[in-house]
Amino acid sequence: MKIISFGVAKEITGALFIDFDAGENPVSIAELKENLFIRYPGLKKLSMLSVAVNSEYGTNETMVTNEDEVALIPPVSGG
Repeated sequence: MKIISFGVAKEITGALFIDFDAGENPVSIAELKENLFIRYPGLKKLSMLSVAVNSEYGTNETMVTNEDEVALIPPVSGG
């Protein structure tokens, strides 16, 4: 699957786009996050990490496949 990382998530992963193989069966966003936390431990330190699938926010129960486009959206600061 194609993962796009924004903001500090991009800094942690070192890339805007990440290719990630979820395998043949769909995985939940929760499972995907756990795999990403192993690969990029700095992501686990974020206070929150939202995930969008095909331009729509997902929940930990949302299922994703290798055909999906996933976005990692870290907390946004500003004023």
